[in-house]
Amino acid sequence: MTDDARRQVAVKISPEADKLITSGAHYLHMSKKDLVEAAVQFYLDARREEMQAGMRELLSQLDGTRASRVALLAGMTREELDSVGGVEEDD
Repeated sequence: MTDDARRQVAVKISPEADKLITSGAHYLHMSKKDLVEAAVQFYLDARREEMQAGMRELLSQLDGTRASRVALLAGMTREELDSVGGVEEDD
């Protein structure tokens, strides 16, 4: 999908943040949309290692079993899943 074909989504922000974005965009001679996109990219780049550690932690919970996949998707621990009946494993 091309960038032009993506649908735009509104993001709710506080009035204070909107004032900062408006002011920053004005003085940087860019659109509010471009400023927000650049700011998000900068923020995520700065926290890339933290994000990767979080992803590794989530992936470490997967052990190849159906139960681990269901627990991860449901946002539960394996113990919580087992306490409510668990799941049947693939044969």
